[in-house]
Amino acid sequence: MSLTQRFPEGPAVDVDALVGELRAEPEGGRLKVGDPRVVEFLTKFARKLLAPATARRFPELASLGFFLRKGEIAKALSKLDTDDGSYRFPRGLVFHVPPANVDTIFVYSWALSALAGNHNVVRVSSRSAGAAETVLEALNAALSDVDPATAKAITATQRMVTYDRSDAISGALSKAADLRVIWGGDASVNALRKYPLAAHARDLTFPDRSSFAIASVTGWQNASEAERKAAAEGFYNDSYWFDQAACSSPRAIFWVGDAEAADRAGEEFRRLLAGVLATKQHVTEPAMAVQKRVSAYGAAADGVVTKISFDGNDLATLELTEAAALPREWLGAGTFGHSSVKTLADLVPIVVRKDQTVGQFGFTQSELVEFATALAGRGVDRIVPFGSALTFSAIWDGYDLLAEFSRLVTVQA
Repeated sequence: MSLTQRFPEGPAVDVDALVGELRAEPEGGRLKVGDPRVVEFLTKFARKLLAPATARRFPELASLGFFLRKGEIAKALSKLDTDDGSYRFPRGLVFHVPPANVDTIFVYSWALSALAGNHNVVRVSSRSAGAAETVLEALNAALSDVDPATAKAITATQRMVTYDRSDAISGALSKAADLRVIWGGDASVNALRKYPLAAHARDLTFPDRSSFAIASVTGWQNASEAERKAAAEGFYNDSYWFDQAACSSPRAIFWVGDAEAADRAGEEFRRLLAGVLATKQHVTEPAMAVQKRVSAYGAAADGVVTKISFDGNDLATLELTEAAALPREWLGAGTFGHSSVKTLADLVPIVVRKDQTVGQFGFTQSELVEFATALAGRGVDRIVPFGSALTFSAIWDGYDLLAEFSRLVTVQA
């Protein structure tokens, strides 16, 4: 029952020994919410991610680096302040199980939990590569940049490990946890739930989600050429960074307004997106290109699309028979359903709880608030501009994560 320690790097360790170490109080005292030692470490780690060579190679890590800047951390922590006689404390030991397909999500989850003063153990997939490996290298390197006392506290309380599927290990970590955080598909969530938690503990789950985009025909018509090009580039970032597999990446785009004008706007948008793909020199792997065509022709056979357009191997546009035919499953990187509706209200009946993020272009704040109000919680947790779908925030899937990672104690004299 041994685990490979990825951060801090170290020899294989027995799961019971690991739990014992994480339960112990570190030198310098227990961590607290907003602990200066954690803040120091995270800001040094952020600088590693923002190094030009790293940011150029993995743009998503630059976003993570910005998220962990000292000013952003202070802003997030300030929202936890209370003036009602309650005080905020860590939950205890948090066990994180992130997905393998979005290989940096575990850092956001872990960092917020650490900021809340928790001791953490994160299972890093053995299939992780690329950005995830760079993150682990940066984490280990950051230990050398902080005060020795800070390094000792981080080493004692924060662990990232890899292990093969093991009922014994997953069961032991679950039993020891005060909070278990599960990212991934419904099957992953249900599989982890078979391991019992302590009676006081609970799960924080992030199951299968799906996202789509909306664009205002009027907003597009009123936009400048530069704004339209920026929208296409933002949509590219939302969709292609993780091969459209991220839960917040759009899988369809709806044009809202006059149908004929929507067709013209959609065609122009597609040309601009194809131009971004060419400029970025985007390369679609052969297996992905095959998957895209199989999925597109399958959708046609199922009668949910009326027309399929391929722009090389990088972009497939599926004209939907109706808005309700919105594809929620992953069809292959760069495969988008396309449809138009007269008003945002026409989309309300098709939204389900599984829908997470709506990327938008060209709408006013009041229009978006009216749309969110009409949805009334039936689905959609985020409405963000094109280019921001993958931008993580401390509020995710409707959860205030810093609040979820901490607990309140009321004190009355």
